[in-house]
Amino acid sequence: MTLLATTLFGEGEGTPLLIVHGLFGSARNWRALAKHFSRTRPVVTVDMRNHGASFWNDSNSYTDLADDLAQVIRASGGQMDVLGHSMGGKAAMMLALSQPDLVRRLIVADIAPVAYGHTQMDSIDAMRRVPLDTISRRSDADSIMAEVIAEAAVRAFLLSSLQMDAAGNRWSLNLDVLAEYMPDIIGFPGVSGVFSGPAHFVHGGASDYVLPKHHDPIHSLFPQADFHTIAGAGHWLHAEKPREFIAVVEGLLRRDDL
Repeated sequence: MTLLATTLFGEGEGTPLLIVHGLFGSARNWRALAKHFSRTRPVVTVDMRNHGASFWNDSNSYTDLADDLAQVIRASGGQMDVLGHSMGGKAAMMLALSQPDLVRRLIVADIAPVAYGHTQMDSIDAMRRVPLDTISRRSDADSIMAEVIAEAAVRAFLLSSLQMDAAGNRWSLNLDVLAEYMPDIIGFPGVSGVFSGPAHFVHGGASDYVLPKHHDPIHSLFPQADFHTIAGAGHWLHAEKPREFIAVVEGLLRRDDL
């Protein structure tokens, strides 16, 4: 059994919180928030398969991603609250639907269990354009990627996965498998299960990932689902409005509706 790379924050006695990052991300993106949440409970962050320090695999299906998370929870001793963003939110939903005994409370950040047209192939194309064998500075890669991606913040996020050291230049992302599975990543598999526990969908007011038309599909799988909007935030709500995001999540974690 191969476990995901994990980082543990805090040693409190509260129910542990598992944080699951999105596509092209890593546990590092959530470090500051994890440290904050760990004031009251243990917090575990993961690098998903084909990302960061975790193993590479030829599959990146949501069934496999959910099984990876289940292994982490079982290895940590039992049930957890689970917070997932984007791709990580879909993996967390799949975990709750397929293995509900492992999830006490589900918090999904800016994603719904539906198929989207938001393909991320432009990001993969931009990273593939970088000549890893010849560049010597991160700014060189940035300039090349700018030909495809205009937003400097997006390029900076992607470049956080570019490793440049004595071992050579390389992406800590399995770009080939992520490209192959892009239709699955932006989609959501057909499932028959229902998660009857507390499920909270936190979305950005300026994002179009969770809209009123998505409420029925969400409630069909998560009958206790409720919705929380962070005004002015886009898809990266936890990075754009961290204080507001922390306040909402902490409020949800303190609820006694179990």
